[in-house]
Parts: sequence; C-alpha cells; structure tokens
Amino acid sequence: MKHRTAFFPGSFDPFTKGHEDIVLRALALFDEIVIGIGHNSSKSRYFSLEKMKEAIEKTFEGKPIRVVTYQNLTATVAKEVGARFIIRGLRNTTDFEYENSISQVNRHINEELETVFLITSPHLAPISSTIIRDLHRYGSSINQYLPYNLEEEQSN
Repeated sequence: MKHRTAFFPGSFDPFTKGHEDIVLRALALFDEIVIGIGHNSSKSRYFSLEKMKEAIEKTFEGKPIRVVTYQNLTATVAKEVGARFIIRGLRNTTDFEYENSISQVNRHINEELETVFLITSPHLAPISSTIIRDLHRYGSSINQYLPYNLEEEQSN
C-alpha cells in the first residue's frame, strides 16, 4: 500500500483551531501530514516562528505529523518532503478564488502535485489569523481561538 503524505502550508501566524480542524480531518485521508510554516521575507511575523513551530508540534504530539519551516516555493517544498498532495482549508468563496489560482501554479511547477480543498467546519469559519493578531495586539485574550495556550508558549 502506498504511503500518502500531504503538505499543509501556511504562515500560521498564529496557528488556529481552524487550522487544527483541517489537519485532524486530513488525517482520515492521509498517512502523514507535513505542516509547513512558510517564511515570507517581505512580511514580518507577529508571533515567533520558532515558538509557533513548538506550539504546533506539541499540539499534534503522538500523531503522524511533522512540522517544518521553509523559505521556498510551496510546490518545491512539497516535493522535498515527499508529499504529492497539498491541503488547503476554504472558509468562503474568496478563499476558493485565491487558492484555486495558487493550486494551478503549483500544478504547473510540479505536475504530480494535487491540491485537496477541505471546507472549514462552520463554527470555525469566522476565525482568521489576521483577526486573531488584531485582537491580541489590542489586549484581548485569544486562547479560545487557539489549540494551545499562547501565554504558556510565550513564557517557555
């Protein structure tokens, strides 16, 4: 039987319960998930890349999930980690329009790569990393939107 590895890329700044939901549901489809935290040199991160990687690894301890950081084209990294599938979560039609274009380019770069879209669970659809960063920036607690405790992660 073939080992099916999927790559779940994103900036994950921060990694939310919505992201966790997509990963857990994707485990029913794939043998292994590689979560890739992309580093965009034109953007500065709000949450530390190293702390986010640690928080994600702790969240999925004991599951067939690896976490990597990368600074390359997603399609190239997917191939490097042995993934023939990319997982993307869709909250709405705007996400679909954006993700569809990217999936076409990824397929052009690596023709063996398939993108699998999973629809976000309805109760998690309003959550976005951008909104969470804004809440945090202005002093609101955001732990209810995260699968880990941010204060614990920041103090480690």
